[in-house]
Amino acid sequence: MSSTQTRTDVILIGAGIMSATLGSLFKELVPEWNIKVFEKLDAAGEESSNEWNNAGTGHAALCELNYTTENADGTIDISKAVNVNEQFQISRQFWTHLVNRGLIENPSAFIRSIPHMSMVQGEANVDFLKRRLEALTNNPLFEEMIFSDDPSQLEEWFPLIMDGRTSDEPIAATKIDSGTDVNFGALTRMLFDHLTSNEVEVNYGHSVEDVKRLDNGHWEVKVKDVSRNTIETHTAPFLFIGGGGGSLSLLQKTGIPESKQIGGFPVSGLFLVCKNREVIEKHHAKVYGKAKVGAPPMSVPHLDTRFIDGRKELLFGPFAGFTPKFLKTGSNLDLIRSVKPNNVITMLAAGAKEMPLTKYLIEQVLLSHDKRMDELREFIPNAKNEDWEIVVAGQRVQVIKDTPQGKGTLQFGTEVVSAEDGSVAALLGASPGASTAVHVMLKVLEQCFPQQMPEWEGKIKEMVPSYGLKLSDHPDLFKSIHESTAVTLGLEEKDMVHN
Repeated sequence: MSSTQTRTDVILIGAGIMSATLGSLFKELVPEWNIKVFEKLDAAGEESSNEWNNAGTGHAALCELNYTTENADGTIDISKAVNVNEQFQISRQFWTHLVNRGLIENPSAFIRSIPHMSMVQGEANVDFLKRRLEALTNNPLFEEMIFSDDPSQLEEWFPLIMDGRTSDEPIAATKIDSGTDVNFGALTRMLFDHLTSNEVEVNYGHSVEDVKRLDNGHWEVKVKDVSRNTIETHTAPFLFIGGGGGSLSLLQKTGIPESKQIGGFPVSGLFLVCKNREVIEKHHAKVYGKAKVGAPPMSVPHLDTRFIDGRKELLFGPFAGFTPKFLKTGSNLDLIRSVKPNNVITMLAAGAKEMPLTKYLIEQVLLSHDKRMDELREFIPNAKNEDWEIVVAGQRVQVIKDTPQGKGTLQFGTEVVSAEDGSVAALLGASPGASTAVHVMLKVLEQCFPQQMPEWEGKIKEMVPSYGLKLSDHPDLFKSIHESTAVTLGLEEKDMVHN
């Protein structure tokens, strides 16, 4: 097995949406830098970013009820929803910049307008939804959201859900027309096409075997070319680890202090996918319900219109599964290998604290097709078993770390772990993930390149006009940006109504 060694400015591990976004930012800010990407699979966006492996919502907190929580006094805390929406607006602005510059074409191949709705059943939940609407619509980002508990109105909004519904239980929904469906697999491939045309070296079929720090502070990455069975050694002063569920083990190999006391817990997802085109055409929305007690936030049930390969699809789920793999293409030893002397207590503490989650996962794994269909019928009363089949979605590795809330706290967000000197950063975690990729990668730049940020800030504001501001505090600016991005991305109001 032969070996070669080369040096570059930036190494990106993983060809998903995060590396694609960071690489695109670098190419705008410092086009002269040399960038190399290593991906063990044969194409971009094949794991967590793939359109069949993620929810594709365009997470803007317009419909996800788990982003708004009820306080003890009955008020609704909307702070997380506002933060997520702000972050999604940053993504929209950057994508708009790329389209305006001709760096990516045909935005309809990755983003489309689709109404976002939240649906609840039962008096207490309807009351919660009303109070949630009142809290959200006081914020400029959500002021167009409307509420209805009128069955005839709801039948117009989601006929498939209302058809055959016999329960006397109250039902209500909120609706906002400015939601989107984002195909992150397609977007990832488009961004990598842009990068390769701008002299970024993207190496598929290359598995990163080891990472170590050199005496000069640079990072040495040992990479296996799978097809040739050769080992290459590459070095760079900056390393980004964006390998989805595979990031944790590579972060651990860096040995940086920030990688200690961090563990990961894998949760797999399953979706019911509709095979009947007539049924698919009767629904045109993303409709989210409430998560069951003990369910992780990523398991909020939703009936989801998607556009994949230019074709409309209908998915319901997700149902949680369990496998010790950290990637769909990973090893059954991934979970065991991730337990180290420095995180074993953290992992054990999480196991003791997360018994409801463990119970929920066991119940989910044991569900039969009939039981899953019973859950679907809570959304679509007339759903027929033969119209739906199971598709295995991507792996999510939830971060476990020690926090002020205690040892072994399970994190449900997206985490960036970076070295104190900014020479390496890794992305861990799950939802809202891809939807907030631009915000997250700008944070990587802020953490890892503080000396360059004053020089870069002007260009960043060209790409993301609201950079450094909260759009919720600047309603006129929000309206202007939202309208201009909608026009460039093909999301004009006329396309938003479709029943």
